[in-house]
Amino acid sequence: MGHPLGAAGGGRRGGEGRPEYSGARRFIRALPPLIIVGGVVFDLATPPEYTAAPLFSAAPLVAAPFFSFLTTLLTGIAAVLASIGLHSYNGTVDEVASLTETLTVVTVSALALLINRVVRRSGERLASARVIAETAQKAVLPTPDERIGGLQCAARYEAAQADAFIGGDLFAVQDTPHGVRLVVGDVRGKGLDAVEAVAVVIGAFREAAEQERTLEGVARRLERALAREGTRRHGLDAFEGFTTAVLAEIPRGDGGGTFDGFVRVVNRGHPPPLMLYADGRLDTLEPGEAALPLGMGDLAAWPDRAEARPFPAGATLLFYTDGLSEARDARGVFYDPAARLAGRIFPGPEELLDALVDDVRLHTGGGSTDDMALLAVSRPAAGQPERRRTMPVVPPGGPGHRP
Repeated sequence: MGHPLGAAGGGRRGGEGRPEYSGARRFIRALPPLIIVGGVVFDLATPPEYTAAPLFSAAPLVAAPFFSFLTTLLTGIAAVLASIGLHSYNGTVDEVASLTETLTVVTVSALALLINRVVRRSGERLASARVIAETAQKAVLPTPDERIGGLQCAARYEAAQADAFIGGDLFAVQDTPHGVRLVVGDVRGKGLDAVEAVAVVIGAFREAAEQERTLEGVARRLERALAREGTRRHGLDAFEGFTTAVLAEIPRGDGGGTFDGFVRVVNRGHPPPLMLYADGRLDTLEPGEAALPLGMGDLAAWPDRAEARPFPAGATLLFYTDGLSEARDARGVFYDPAARLAGRIFPGPEELLDALVDDVRLHTGGGSTDDMALLAVSRPAAGQPERRRTMPVVPPGGPGHRP
């Protein structure tokens, strides 16, 4: 098999554009009239004691969840008229059994209209919930600007659950007087508690990034914020709540307009970021000393130490959560981002994340058990043009959808 990232960017289409989904939609549209026609043919081709009433009853029930109220009503009317017409043709319209069958079709058609109403209202509520979720996602986890402090940025949040928007993964980038600072993390747990912890970490980072002179100071502020958050929790989360995180700082030179050519990193139990150089080389920024995640300061105490690594012009830093490195294929093999990206060259951070998301989807067969947050930050080389293309963290069609 060739290198998967070579053609990944253009190899995926949204689910609605796939031929199998288009065929299924056409079949569903044709199914109610086909059922009615099949019922008529069945009734004409069989002795009078055989009835097509179950088919006539099924037609409006099939239409109810998929079509409008008017279409469901017309389907029900067509089913009732077909039942009456066949009994008239057979000369059995006055028999008790025939009247019972017709009444059954009328009753089921009325029930189908009620089901249609319920489904439509549920759909409206779901659409409203999606709008609220998108608004909350933008408030808690805003999309980073395409350019921050002269750096090119791109981000993705790929939810494992369809139609989910935000969970326990987080990222933030901020231009500060001390340089461009960023955080990528993963809160233990799921649900609203994880979202609350994400909001706490992001809020504390925004404030600390501006005020703290050192990256170590930012890490201490996040530790204290999570400790305060832990006092509000109950049960297991009060004792085992923690957040893996990697913080980075890209300082400017003395003049303030250019970067010094290195990045400082503090890693608190998080997957190490990757450095992709302009010539295709790749380094894994493993921490020199292992550290516990944020929120576990009671178990051990040691001073955070930021480690400086080269960040030359034209290079890209890739930060990710364990939803990427723990994505498995059908055989249970983990996805290895360093091995898959080594030797590859991408025009910018957007293209890198496009190819990476597609490649993970190919690796897992389209499914995943954990959310995945990705953040790519590039330091442009001299003469490199500004990028104009943007992409939301969660596209309008839901996670994984591409226009």
